[in-house]
Amino acid sequence: MKCANINLSTNKKEYEILFSKKHVLFFFFFFVFSSKRLILKLFIPAFSIHCYYCNSANNTACLDVNQYEDEVRSRIIPIVHCESAIPSPVAMNFFCRKIVQTIFHTYRDSEVRVTRGCGWVPHHKECYKDDNSDHLGTVCQCFQDLCNSGDTVDPTTATTLFIAFSICLYFWR
Repeated sequence: MKCANINLSTNKKEYEILFSKKHVLFFFFFFVFSSKRLILKLFIPAFSIHCYYCNSANNTACLDVNQYEDEVRSRIIPIVHCESAIPSPVAMNFFCRKIVQTIFHTYRDSEVRVTRGCGWVPHHKECYKDDNSDHLGTVCQCFQDLCNSGDTVDPTTATTLFIAFSICLYFWR
């Protein structure tokens, strides 16, 4: 029986490079920061959040709340405390939701409608699309106060993108 000729010094060197202290610390911090939301959900049973609450069908300012200054926005677009706006006997993890729908009408032009409010049953995706015979919609959910104001990047998403970019740069060298 013949054994394969393995250069142990090369493999040991590769092993030391792969599992150096720097790499282990890097991946430890990557895991901790990327799982922050999951860890918080395990230890905090429910939290309260403030969200914009409007529908562009009866409040045209709801179409784009970022076009208004803070002072004007606070007077024309309601902000709700989700825990008190949606009473429930059980503790729920509320979040903010923004729904953009294109509604198809038979006898007139299509209409874009924006609805902002609270949610309590999260979807597994941050944003998803629904397609129906009478409308097309995009539903986005977010987990910080007043985050349903527009197309802003969620801090968790920004952190994850930063870490992924850092990993690429680290191994590029």
